[in-house]
Amino acid sequence: MSFKNRNIFATLPRTQRGMPLVLGGDPKGKNILYANGNSIIIRDIENPAVADVYTEHSTQTTVAKYSPSGFYIASADVSGKVRIWDTTQKEHLLKNEFQPFVGEVKDLAWSFDNQRIIVVGEGKERFGHVIMAETGTSVGEIAGHSKLINSCDFRPCRPFRIITGSEDNSVQIYEGPPFKFKHTLTDHSRFVQSVRYSPNGELFATAGFDGKLFLYNAKEYTQVGEVGTPAHNGGIYGVSWSPDNTKLLTASGDKTCKLWDVATMSLISEFTFGKEVLDQQVSCLWQGNYLLSVSLSGFINYLDVNNSSKPLRIIKGHNKSITSLGLSADKNTLYTGSHDGYVTFWDVATGDNDRVEGPGHGNQVQDMASGADSLYTCGIDDTVRAIDLATNRYSALAVKTDSQPKGIAVAESNILVIAGYSDITVMDQGQKKTCMPVEYEPNCVSAHPMEADVAVGGHKDHKVHIYLLNGYTLSHKTSLNEHRGAITDVAYSPDGSFLAACDANRKVILYRALTYELAHNLDWCFHTARVNSISWTPDSQHLATGSLDTGIIIWSVEEPNKHINIKSKEHPQSQITRLTFLDNNTLVSTGQDSNIKIWEITYK
Repeated sequence: MSFKNRNIFATLPRTQRGMPLVLGGDPKGKNILYANGNSIIIRDIENPAVADVYTEHSTQTTVAKYSPSGFYIASADVSGKVRIWDTTQKEHLLKNEFQPFVGEVKDLAWSFDNQRIIVVGEGKERFGHVIMAETGTSVGEIAGHSKLINSCDFRPCRPFRIITGSEDNSVQIYEGPPFKFKHTLTDHSRFVQSVRYSPNGELFATAGFDGKLFLYNAKEYTQVGEVGTPAHNGGIYGVSWSPDNTKLLTASGDKTCKLWDVATMSLISEFTFGKEVLDQQVSCLWQGNYLLSVSLSGFINYLDVNNSSKPLRIIKGHNKSITSLGLSADKNTLYTGSHDGYVTFWDVATGDNDRVEGPGHGNQVQDMASGADSLYTCGIDDTVRAIDLATNRYSALAVKTDSQPKGIAVAESNILVIAGYSDITVMDQGQKKTCMPVEYEPNCVSAHPMEADVAVGGHKDHKVHIYLLNGYTLSHKTSLNEHRGAITDVAYSPDGSFLAACDANRKVILYRALTYELAHNLDWCFHTARVNSISWTPDSQHLATGSLDTGIIIWSVEEPNKHINIKSKEHPQSQITRLTFLDNNTLVSTGQDSNIKIWEITYK
């Protein structure tokens, strides 16, 4: 048995209100780089469904930049570590790892000769440092700022120069190597958020929370002028130059991006977004012919120079951990729900996606299950809602549950069974029919595909409880006592022959449905941490389990002593949250890293 990755539907950038996001660009203009969690995402601009994920940082990543040669990427994290790794090989072999200071890295930049890197941020002893990329040796102190440094840049030509922008409202220039403080600019009245040299090195731009944008002569450090009066009504989070040095793109918290003519310092175009807080623009990047911006929501906008009111394209998805997973009846559309309450639907073949619209959950989506024409979801907001599969919009259905729902299943005749924190609710056509109190804190639920049996996993008592659903009434049939940990998921096989259950004590147990005898005597306990999710193949011959240990195991029903253990190859450093099979040989996995991966499984 073997496996290979077919697709990665990548996470969006992780954003934070009031904080700038730094995007990295491929020197060839093909890819963009951004950080989310422990991952650095490399994403194709023309085809965003093509992505690669680097996951070797042990703490949360903050920024990544290509070397001017394009052969290496330097990425940094909140601990102050900088990793330099190869871009030409799929394995992304590590070249070097350095720690210029202890503390969060906010920005970094390469010198044009690929030999030096400046790293800035919130260090405990210093706010910035310049190192050699090959050895990590010091080539200059970034001294003079009294508060953390948000942004930095290397002049792209000789003589070497460095500029930095800080929360002490100043911009400083350093000459070298070795680099030493030369000059301070104090035109900004609030935090300086972005500083960038023009591609030819003749000018540099500085932008701050005061909404102001200034241009300076890169040789004499004199101000050329202020762009706009001010440039934006809100803080400016990002500045990016056009490749020909003639234009500037800015992104602002006033929910706009603006395109400026450098020669006249006049406005060419204003790109307007919505009126919500999540429409604030926290970053921008000019890559070849593409003008990109990132909203506070994490959406990546492709700006249209010819139509400032509507982007050419918006890349949507998730930037918070994925907590639930569903599938349309034709298995062509995936549905994913996240920690922040949003549900996204994905075309399985292309990766194209959009967000489900309408009045959804205000908090984490706990579980989802497909009915005849709707996808039913439950959330921490204590509601059950329905998504119309024809329109991919939330319907008017919104039923309040008596306790926080943990799992949802669709039984025969489109009847819903909801496992709540302290009860089990039966719903039909948007109305609660019965609500049975229980004391074992249900975690999950599954309905037999043909019979009246319903399995509910208990958190407190470590038992799987089997009920018979007669009309809208649940009656207790039996309890399964083989588990030694909280039941985390239960799933009947599609043909109704088996029930699989997994628990927090690493165990997966297979029962024969209806009689609930053990299907075999083997110990399926190969995970090394809590098992989170179960999914069956359509032919009921194999099942997959995903775990807190970051691994997935494919189990065989006919040969229970055989399995595929592909631990740490799916979502490195991220637990597996949900699984579903598209067909007998294609598995979808989601993780706390917000990524969706599609795997091709071969059994022989």
